[in-house]
Amino acid sequence: MRRIALTLPTNRPCAPALTALGHEAAYAADHFGVHVELLVLDSSDGERAGPVHAEHARTLRALPAQPRVTVRHLDEQRQRAFLAAVSEAAAPEGSTATDTDALLALLLPARLSYGACTNRAFLIAAALGCESVHRRDSDSRYQQDPAGRTVFPVHHELAALGRPASAAGESVSKTVLAEELAERPVALVGGSFIGEPSVDIEEIDRLDPEVYHEVVSLWAPMDWSAERKSALVEESFRGAGKTPFVADESTLTLVDPMRVDMCNIAFHGVHEQVPLPPATETIGSDYFLLHLVRHAGLPGVLHNRDIVNFHTPERRTDRGFAAYQLRFVKFLLSMLYLNHLYDRLAEDGPVLTDDAGRLRASAVADLVRHSTALDRSENRERLARVDAAYRRLGGRYEQFADSLLPRRAALLDEARADMAQFAELIEHWGALIHAAPGCAGLLDRPDPEDRPDPEDRPDPEGRPDPEGRTGQADG
Repeated sequence: MRRIALTLPTNRPCAPALTALGHEAAYAADHFGVHVELLVLDSSDGERAGPVHAEHARTLRALPAQPRVTVRHLDEQRQRAFLAAVSEAAAPEGSTATDTDALLALLLPARLSYGACTNRAFLIAAALGCESVHRRDSDSRYQQDPAGRTVFPVHHELAALGRPASAAGESVSKTVLAEELAERPVALVGGSFIGEPSVDIEEIDRLDPEVYHEVVSLWAPMDWSAERKSALVEESFRGAGKTPFVADESTLTLVDPMRVDMCNIAFHGVHEQVPLPPATETIGSDYFLLHLVRHAGLPGVLHNRDIVNFHTPERRTDRGFAAYQLRFVKFLLSMLYLNHLYDRLAEDGPVLTDDAGRLRASAVADLVRHSTALDRSENRERLARVDAAYRRLGGRYEQFADSLLPRRAALLDEARADMAQFAELIEHWGALIHAAPGCAGLLDRPDPEDRPDPEDRPDPEGRPDPEGRTGQADG
């Protein structure tokens, strides 16, 4: 039976999103006959499972039982045990414990990493024999069609992923793909979002549209014209706008990364060949694979089952604000390297894959490594322009600018180091994927923190739970 991984990484309370994810898993199992590994990678309480983890566990246990859905709720401690074993098994002969620890740190860094949390899902999926990974976010929800039925993205994902493009064309509304790519398998299926912008900087636009234009344009290459930068600002972070779903539309094509979002994406094959950048505290660092798939000429499907995005209140607190603004600034600094890499990927397109259509990981690693030698003067200018722009806004933006002053040199170094570490991870990725199935048993071990609370256990006399819960254990 075809096995897939439907995954949601989270570091915040998100019980409603988990319930909805469970419904999507059941839909996939019922309509496509697949076995779904529902993976919740839960860092909400850090290394030790705490009250948020417990709430999530209760929510997942309350999902209706489905024989073809296996729920795996993994806190950071359980993730670490698995990843440590995989790192040790994948380490080259002669490696030291320090080498293994360094590799583990790329998979489970001490600080937040959008790429690393998805890489963990890739490895766990490989361990469990899943042929595709379907990723969702905790700060989003599904739309409904005019008849009130939930429209799950997994519908388009499972209809096309892994099939030759020529066959997948039967399940889409239209095809815009070169004939010479028709026999390549569909590697990516994705949609976008509606609702709030994907990057939470809308307050800047309300305070001063000119400052908003200034800072958002900083993610473009510095040598772009003013017109190109303005066009980028207009479409940045807006997704599919505000228009709700009415009817299905899908296109077989080379998917444009600007048209999809990582809350609404699925990969087949490619995620086992090249990972995502493990950069820390950097939004947007998990989009690299979208660019690579497009430039390598790997077919994809773009659909309009867009997910509704919203922002959690934590980002609006003083602490949350400062943390998020740092991630935005680090995103701007990462673009020195990523813009260069995207240009190189576009130039090298055909040589990025072998005769079988597999990505050449070594070629990608070489490009990433060479990018670390780029002149950093552009990034110094980015920091200076962010500083000036935020001081024009005043208030907590000016305070944030003050906090960046003593960190400028360190931030420049971190942005470059992130790329060096990415190249290193790419080099080890094949061995990690190969080693993962041998460590799958660690994912089946019971977690004491996930044992049902007494109130969640089925009544010993067989009476139904008054709240409709099933007592289903995680994993």
